[in-house]
Amino acid sequence: MNSVPALEEPLKKALGPATAKVMAEHLDLHTVGDLLHHYPRRYAERGELTRLADLPLDEHVTVVAQVASARILKFNGGTGQRLEVTITDGSGQLQLVFFGRGIHKPHKDLLPGTRAMFAGKASVFNRKMQLAHPAYELLRADALDAGEADEAIGSWAGALIPLYPSTAKLESWKIAKAVDMVLPSAQEALDPLPDSLREGRGLVPLPEALLKVHRPHTKADIADARARLKWDEAFVLQVALARRRFADAQLPAVARVPRPDGLLTAFDAKLPFTLTDGQQKVSKEIFDGLATEHPMHRLLQGEVGSGKTMVALRAMLAVVDAGGQAAMLAPTEVLAQQHHRSITEMMGELAEGGMLGGAEHSTKVVLLTGSMGVAARRQALLDLVTGDAGIVIGTHALIEDKVQFHDLGLVVVDEQHRFGVEQRDALRGKGKQPPHLLVMTATPIPRTVAMTVFGDLETSVLDQLPAGRSPIATHVVPAADKPHFLARAWERVREEVENGHQAYVVCPRIGDEEEQSKNGKGGKGGKGGKGAKNESAEDAAEKRPPLAVLDVAEELAHGALRGLKVEVLHGRMQPDDKDAVMRRFAAGETDVLVATTVIEVGVNVPNATAMVIMDADRFGVSQLHQLRGRVGRGSAAGLCLLVSEMPEASPARARLGAVAATLDGFELSRIDLEQRREGDVLGQAQSGVRSSLRMLAVIEDEEIIAEARQEATAVVAADPDLEHLPGLRTALDALLDEEREQYLDKG
Repeated sequence: MNSVPALEEPLKKALGPATAKVMAEHLDLHTVGDLLHHYPRRYAERGELTRLADLPLDEHVTVVAQVASARILKFNGGTGQRLEVTITDGSGQLQLVFFGRGIHKPHKDLLPGTRAMFAGKASVFNRKMQLAHPAYELLRADALDAGEADEAIGSWAGALIPLYPSTAKLESWKIAKAVDMVLPSAQEALDPLPDSLREGRGLVPLPEALLKVHRPHTKADIADARARLKWDEAFVLQVALARRRFADAQLPAVARVPRPDGLLTAFDAKLPFTLTDGQQKVSKEIFDGLATEHPMHRLLQGEVGSGKTMVALRAMLAVVDAGGQAAMLAPTEVLAQQHHRSITEMMGELAEGGMLGGAEHSTKVVLLTGSMGVAARRQALLDLVTGDAGIVIGTHALIEDKVQFHDLGLVVVDEQHRFGVEQRDALRGKGKQPPHLLVMTATPIPRTVAMTVFGDLETSVLDQLPAGRSPIATHVVPAADKPHFLARAWERVREEVENGHQAYVVCPRIGDEEEQSKNGKGGKGGKGGKGAKNESAEDAAEKRPPLAVLDVAEELAHGALRGLKVEVLHGRMQPDDKDAVMRRFAAGETDVLVATTVIEVGVNVPNATAMVIMDADRFGVSQLHQLRGRVGRGSAAGLCLLVSEMPEASPARARLGAVAATLDGFELSRIDLEQRREGDVLGQAQSGVRSSLRMLAVIEDEEIIAEARQEATAVVAADPDLEHLPGLRTALDALLDEEREQYLDKG
């Protein structure tokens, strides 16, 4: 019998249309296999109650507890009634509230001493945690009639109660009942791990792991299941990446070796400083890659200001020396213009190929963006097709069909996470043969994430800052607890300006009515939470729309920073206006630039020494680190102030504290990850992979990922088409449906 269909059976058939519809819409579960891989989040023990003390706010939770008391209270002059039930588990208490006509059944069911499972969304009312109208399932057989009792005892017979990631539309125990219905199909699950690997590592077979994860009898069952399922996730993903690396290694490319006394030599000779050891080491790795006859695919990651652009430019010059062309792709016009400016400045007369005064080994460096005039654009396209321009810098305008290259040898992509794989691929298709690829990112990525997300790329890391970069002091400004701290922050900005420097003020939102209607949800991390009427300070801070550039700029110009030259910069401005604002700021004509995160990447104004980030809690950790990297780029020390109205004890403030405590981006990206979970990371970088990590935690499970990568590389080298591993092929198909497979192939 063919064993695949059992797990591919639609849930509609297995569970009926109503339940299947909710599972598809709210949990993205469509087949029996999807449901079997929807693992419990945790387990409640019969003997010991889950801790009420640790309930997360604003999340859908399931708890097992005992009723301590229940009372009916009247309100609205006796016309309204509510039932208040206090439940306890030894670690703390929780209030349940039922209103109106909905109070009769719970009043009868929830007698003191009754044990039950409760599910609902935890909110705060009058400073107390509560669940309003929770769904519940009684756990005491004697509180039910005989027919229900047997079913309840049967369904909760295991000593460990699985609690599933659930939604308001589908409680954990309903998911558990659905899992019971499809669990027999687990016997037919095809095992993706090669037998030798599974046995060598002492892992249980897949059907057994699925049974143990959903219906464990002991904690050892859970451990066995988790160990096995983590390996599946790590291994299948690493096989997908290993196959991509293997396929890339089979492609032909032109080896690009710089001639000994060409453009690169001339450029190095005129550098006013020596490259850091890190820059030299990474440059060598890149030059070795360019010299091979299959396409180099390398990720260059480095701290803000570690000199990635210099390394990338030397790689581009090497390719021009070898007779090819190099293209640098930037995510925005502002950045493309800026790279063009800084690269032509660094190269000087070497960038004046074909012009009077150009050096002997010179080339043309052209800019290509969507907003260029017709004549300039026509000339740029001509320079590319004839080969006069060795280096082109542009936005995705470079990818349009009209753009033809003479001989494209290297593509450098700046800020990978803002650039779709399809776009990278379209540009790679412009070469006669696949060009070499260098991807730069300024968001430091922990090694394991790099292996999981960019596993098809070799990685180079620049982790030392060039000499002359100044330290940046970072402080949290608690605007709610201590308003005078904010006043002091603006005084500090004024002092910096009086000392001849400049400052940035960053806000999460642009502002104006159109955005107000969306209640703009700020950068990452703003939830706009819905709470009870008497909300906490934290709720209030979260619900207020994020501060906006236009409002803050006006307020500062007429208030705390009156008399200083304040300008705004945001994404809705016309490209020419943006560029004009940046030029004035770079030239020192503007004192304070109030901006959105458009300044996050690549903006280089060494004279800007201070940055105030408003509503800093609305941004992710890595984003704050990126923003902060815009100051302290010259000889004067940098200052970054993180303004937040969040109370001191909140997780948001802890996050800001972490940013203030270290300048190490790799350390911060680990913290960021631990707080955000991996789905975000994978989702952000690989929209082509279903967020496949349900068990695996990228940071905790570093060893498994590293080992899985080795095993996967060996398996693919021995059997590239996985002919002898049908189970692994099936698992890969589930991870990468058609569209995703192509997307990964393009990677």
